[in-house]
Amino acid sequence: MSFILSGFKRIAALMLATSLVFMLSGCGTDESSDQTLSDGSLQKVLDSGQLVLGLDEGFPPMGFKDDNGDIVGFDIDVAKEVCNRLGVKLVTKGIDWDTKEECLNNGEIDCIWNGMSITPERENNMNLSEPYMKNELIFVVRGNSDIKGIRDLSGKTIGVQSGASAQEALETSDLYSDNKVELFDDNITLFEQLEKGKVDVALVDSVVAYYSIFLSDKQFFVLPESLDEEQYAIGFRKNDKELRDRVCEIISQMKTDGTLGDISKKWFGSDITIVK
Repeated sequence: MSFILSGFKRIAALMLATSLVFMLSGCGTDESSDQTLSDGSLQKVLDSGQLVLGLDEGFPPMGFKDDNGDIVGFDIDVAKEVCNRLGVKLVTKGIDWDTKEECLNNGEIDCIWNGMSITPERENNMNLSEPYMKNELIFVVRGNSDIKGIRDLSGKTIGVQSGASAQEALETSDLYSDNKVELFDDNITLFEQLEKGKVDVALVDSVVAYYSIFLSDKQFFVLPESLDEEQYAIGFRKNDKELRDRVCEIISQMKTDGTLGDISKKWFGSDITIVK
C-alpha cells in the first residue's frame, strides 16, 4: 500500500511540475508578445520609402511655395533632414487647413507638419510631437492705421486664416462680438487684403507676421498686445506612436548635434527652437 501511495505521490508531483512549466511558459509568451507588439506606423513609412507631409502651402516661413513653385520653409528643411536620417524620401502635399485632420485620418498624409499650434482639440484628435517652437498670436495693422492697441479694435474688421488656432482664439475672446471677422484660406492672401484695406487688422502667428513684414516693402505695425501664446508641434494619427516617437528622437538628435540650430538660423537669424 505504501508503495502504491508513494507512486501516486510521484505522479502527482510530476503533474504539478508539468503544469507549472506550462503556466510559466504561457506567462513568458504573453510578456514577449506584449513587448513585440507594433502599431506598424514607422515600418509602413520605411517600407513605402517616403514620408508624406501635409501642409498649408501659404504659411511662410514654415512651409510655402517660393517664386519657382517649390515647397520651401523651416519645417520643410527640418523634415528633409529627418527623412534623410530615416532613409526615406520627403513628399509634400498641400491640404485644406480646415480639413487637415480628415486628410490625416484617411491616410492621404502621414503627418501634419506646418507650424501647427498645440490646442486641446488637436491634442485630443491627434498624437502630437513634443513642441519645437514658441509662437504668439499678434495683431498687425497698416503703418498709417489709427489703431494703436487692442483698445482701438472695437467695430473694426479683423482678418484671420480659416481653420487656424488664431480663429479659435479670436472666437473665444471678447473681441469676437465687437468686431466683424473675415476668414481667408491662407496668410499670404490675408496680408494682401490687409495691404489693400479690405480688413483693418490681421490676427496671425508671430513667426509668420515678422517674416512677412521683413520681406515686404510695405509698412506694417504690430500692436503691443498679443492675444495668446502657443507652441508648435507635428501631428500624427492617434495610434501612430512608433512613427511619432522616432521622428521626435531624430529631431532631438538634430538639436544636440547643431543641425536644428543651423536650420533655424537660416530662416530666423538665430536658434529659436525649444527642443530638449
